[in-house]
Amino acid sequence: MSVLCAFALLGCSGQKPTPTTETHEARQVIDEAGRSVTVPAKIERFISLAPNLTEIAYAVGAGDRLVGNTTFCDYPEAAKKVPKVGNTLQPSIERILALRPQLVLVTTASQLEAFTKQLNEHDIAVFVTDPSDLEGVFRSILSVGDLLDESAAASELVKQLRARSETVDRAVAGLAPVSVFFQLSGQPLYTAGRSSFVTNLIERAGGHSVTSDVQEAWPRLSDERALASRPEAVVMLSGDAMGAAANTKVAVALRNSPAVQNGRVYLIDGDLLTRPGPRLVDGLEQMAHALHPEAFK
Repeated sequence: MSVLCAFALLGCSGQKPTPTTETHEARQVIDEAGRSVTVPAKIERFISLAPNLTEIAYAVGAGDRLVGNTTFCDYPEAAKKVPKVGNTLQPSIERILALRPQLVLVTTASQLEAFTKQLNEHDIAVFVTDPSDLEGVFRSILSVGDLLDESAAASELVKQLRARSETVDRAVAGLAPVSVFFQLSGQPLYTAGRSSFVTNLIERAGGHSVTSDVQEAWPRLSDERALASRPEAVVMLSGDAMGAAANTKVAVALRNSPAVQNGRVYLIDGDLLTRPGPRLVDGLEQMAHALHPEAFK
């Protein structure tokens, strides 16, 4: 998978959809891009165009109404069997229309502005999510749960996830933050910037991202900048999240960093760190245990 395609998997905080009017047939909600969206009062058929949204749909109990998703949607196992409409960056409008959804869930990373108008012309609502931190992910779960008439399940899920994240907060509170370089890919070298939810995750895990001052969410970094960052720890992705074998090795510019010299390079399942859904809390817990093992004895 290319770096560009992988960015499409990154969810990209949002506001819970707030009904402004509701009739027997439809209601108005505000999505996380601030758009007013008309959605059916009861949604029986919907499509997800991002892996994190697919995971959320199943987690709140609406997976049986998911009629289409992308080739990147591989969790939970049932998601693999759902008809595919292309990948996140290039979904097929023809396949989407053929599946007759009432709603399409997207992230801002999906860049679907080009055919949103076409979907609207076929009375297919498009709802955008845009979480930029962990609390934003919780709001997205509540939003999707509200849309799919699974508010109770979504609320219970968020309650459990928030409790786990707060346990981490308490464990690392008062500890000196560990400076962290998050290596999204090593060749070329990409990382997480200020507006990335990963930067927020590092902070909540008891770290400080050495690239938190970079404005972009997923910036490409120069070797000189990486070399000067001198992180105490490097967090990398394991699994197939970024695909290329080169991304399983520490970037050349980081090989003389204190992190490498002290053996503080941590591999964490990429799906737990790059998909802003329920499993992001798993990623938070694993990162916190890596950065501050003393807090969890």
